[in-house]
Formats: sequence, structure tokens, C-alpha cells
Amino acid sequence: MEKVKYYNSIAKVPDLERVDDELIKIEEQYKFRTNSYYNSLIDWSNPNDPLLNIIVPRKEEDMEWGELDASNETMYQPVKGLEHKYSPTALLLCNDVCGAYCRFCFRKRLFQNENDEVERDVSAGVKYIEEHPEISNVLLTGGDPLMMSNRRVREILSDLKQIDSVKIVRFGTKMLAFNPMRVDEEFLAIVKDFNEEKQVFVMVHYNHINELTKESIQAITALKEAGATILNQTPIIKGVNDDPEMIRELHDQLTYVGVVPYYVFACRPTKGNYTYAVPVEQAHDIYTEAIRRSSGIGKNARFIMSHHSGKCEVVGKTDTTIIFKKHNIVHHENNGGIMMAERNPSAYWLDDYTFTPQ
Repeated sequence: MEKVKYYNSIAKVPDLERVDDELIKIEEQYKFRTNSYYNSLIDWSNPNDPLLNIIVPRKEEDMEWGELDASNETMYQPVKGLEHKYSPTALLLCNDVCGAYCRFCFRKRLFQNENDEVERDVSAGVKYIEEHPEISNVLLTGGDPLMMSNRRVREILSDLKQIDSVKIVRFGTKMLAFNPMRVDEEFLAIVKDFNEEKQVFVMVHYNHINELTKESIQAITALKEAGATILNQTPIIKGVNDDPEMIRELHDQLTYVGVVPYYVFACRPTKGNYTYAVPVEQAHDIYTEAIRRSSGIGKNARFIMSHHSGKCEVVGKTDTTIIFKKHNIVHHENNGGIMMAERNPSAYWLDDYTFTPQ
């Protein structure tokens, strides 16, 4: 296959016949990026193509709704470039570029020129991790860590490998969908080397079955042979996968190639995301029906909201009540607790509910 070419301007994408001023205005507000490999998966004649809806701006993105930092992540950043929200887990925001930009991204603020949360020099973050032995898991994220060079990946893993308390490093990446050829022999050797003493998890982001191509499956297989454990996360997105059969098919096909469905997310109320969001109770219905139809391993995924207070699982509803479980709360002594609220079909987030005193 030809070398993958990246496009940072919507006007330069050859497959788009017409780009009007309204889309240019959206692009100025929320960055655009795609590449030739991912473009080849899209039916450009179909305005409802799910992959097109992942990367091509919608005019409705200018609607006033939500916040740029919907989960208040900056609240949990003790040093620049590091987030420490949950006791055993630290996030290194080590890169501010992705293989393409999902229009519904909850961290789109990182790609804006004025944002400085990402720190490519991770030394301060590594020092913080070393000084906090409760941290056993480190998630490399941003941006997409697989957009970094192999040299930088090796350097970061080498630093983390020296910290006894760190047992797992996770890569939060969509590159296996956006450009699976990035998983080259050198990267696989780095993963294999790290796995001799610790463990690499690759948290992939497949949103639709059309992303699970031959090339993508080859990358999955190679990573598994290098010793990586691979889990999938996806939000439910309007116009992409807001249908139980789509989620069911995605989960089953992922399990067939050895990827375990991990989380299904409610779309965060991030600024610009209203046109992609599905109300909580509708999304839960989609998730529940998909799980009902899925094979056993496909049923592992949980429907989660990543709230500023922690991760809440939506576990069920009655005619009048919706039930949440405190899945991974910042103050972990509360984990496992149940919260009950009045049904609200118009709710998009936890804050839209009125809770019943327990």
C-alpha cells in the first residue's frame, strides 16, 4: 500500500467535492485531520456513511452546548502533562496529534492552539509517578501515543520500566483504525521487550465494524503475538453506531479476532458534540439490546459515563427510575454504591438527573 498521506485541511481532501464557508468556520474552531488510508474506507457518495460522520465536520457543531473540558480533567492534573484521577492509574498526556480527529472527541481542547495541557517532555510526569507508589497503571494518551516516533515510545517505556510500582502501561489509541500500518516491526519489538517484565494493554477505539479491515486485523494479530492485551472502547454516537445491531456486530467481530469489548461510553457533553450525542436512556436501550444479542465475551462491555466525579455505570431502569452504579469513583470507598434517579428521557449526562435520597 502507498505511504499514508495526512490532510490537515478539509479543503484539501480530494474526496470531498464541495466545502462551503460554514464547514471552514467549524474547522477553524475545532481542528480537522484525516488521512488517505481512512479516506479509502469511506463511501463518499453516501452522506450517511458512518466513517464519514466520524471525521467530517457538521455545521451543527457550532451549537451552544456543553463545555470544552466536560469532565473537568484539569482538576486532576498535579503536574503538567499528567492526570491522576484514580489512585492506581495515571495518565500521561504525551502527544497532541491523532491519526485523524473524531468530531465527537471529548479532548478536542488539546488540539486548540491556546491549550498547553500536553507535555511532550514527560520527565515531570514520570517523576510524579515514581513518587507515588500507589500508581500501578500508566495510560499513554493525549492525542494518540502511536503518533509518536518509536524512539519516543521506547524512551517513555524505558523510564516507566524502571519504576517498580508500575506493572501495566496502556496505550489509548485509535491508530489501529486510522492507520494500522503504524504497528510496524520496531514498535512490536518495543512492546515485546516491555512485556518481558511488565504488561502492555492496548486500548483501541473501534466505533464501527467498517474500521475493522484486513490491515487492522493484521495489526491486532501482531500485537497479540507480541504479548499485548487488547480491549476496545467506543462511545455511542449519532449517525455512526446508534443502533443495537451495529454495536452487536462490532462486539462480536472484535471478539472473533481476540479483542475484548471493555467500555461503551455515553458521549460526553463536550462543546460542539450535541449533534453527535444520544440521550442517556436511549443510548442505554441501544447498549442493552446489543448486549442481549451479543455472544458471551461480547457481553463484557459496560455502559459508562465518565463524569468529573468518576465513572458511573448505567445498570438499568424501571418505568419511573433509572439506576446507576458507582463504578470507579475518585473517592474509591464509594465504589459499588447504587444511585437512583427519576427517569428523564431528555437527559444527556448525570447532572441532568434528580436523584432520590438513599
